[in-house]
Amino acid sequence: MRRFSTSYLDETRRGMWESRAALSPLSLADRDLVLDVGCGTGELSSVLCEESSGSVVGLDRDRSLLREVSVPTIQADAVELPVRDDAADLVVCQALLVNLSDADIDRALAEFVRCSSDLVAVIEPDNSAVNVESTVSEESDLAARAREHYISGVGTDVTLGAIPDRLREHGLTDVKTRRYDHVRTIESPYGERAVEAAKRKVTGSRIAQQRDTLLAGGMSDKAYESFRSGWREMGRAIVEAMHAGTYHRKEVIPFFVTVGRIV
Repeated sequence: MRRFSTSYLDETRRGMWESRAALSPLSLADRDLVLDVGCGTGELSSVLCEESSGSVVGLDRDRSLLREVSVPTIQADAVELPVRDDAADLVVCQALLVNLSDADIDRALAEFVRCSSDLVAVIEPDNSAVNVESTVSEESDLAARAREHYISGVGTDVTLGAIPDRLREHGLTDVKTRRYDHVRTIESPYGERAVEAAKRKVTGSRIAQQRDTLLAGGMSDKAYESFRSGWREMGRAIVEAMHAGTYHRKEVIPFFVTVGRIV
């Protein structure tokens, strides 16, 4: 399983669940105990807690992330949960399975089914369908190129999205899927996070962190150096546009909420 920093999770989950209609199949108001597996820093846990009249427990293997979670937590691996059978009436994860191997996805789903007495829900993105619109013309193209090589090189299926058939294979019934678009915008006036993100583009630090993955995805060393140079030039154009108050960026990440019922 890949690991993530708190700053990365904060940035990528910013503004998530501003609309909660896609969570309605979870029947959160009727829950007694909800397990949020792979909860990270607890963004979904907080939403579940706000919407549920029952208890919410966050589980993650990374103890450092659990320090940020506002609900009770358990340090645990998704493929081997220290939870008794039928303990919760909802077991849910968000952007967890995209970070697991195919075999571990099945192991995790089997654990979810074992631990739930009613519903299992998986909320996963399809990163191949991410769309970026920007007033800096180069940004959309460069983001698409980075995404293409990242998807090819990352080693897990980050395009997973909706998996109703996978849930049925694990014996779940009444399986339904809803799409939720996580929309992230940057516009004037620019907040501290937006300014910091622009600075990272100028240095190319995030691209440098992804170098091995991009190379594994088919980018040559020479192409990587050229790409990073173009990325940094784009960053400088973004900073200039921000100074002028003309920079606007919209990113849409499609998530799919797939819910099944225990027989």
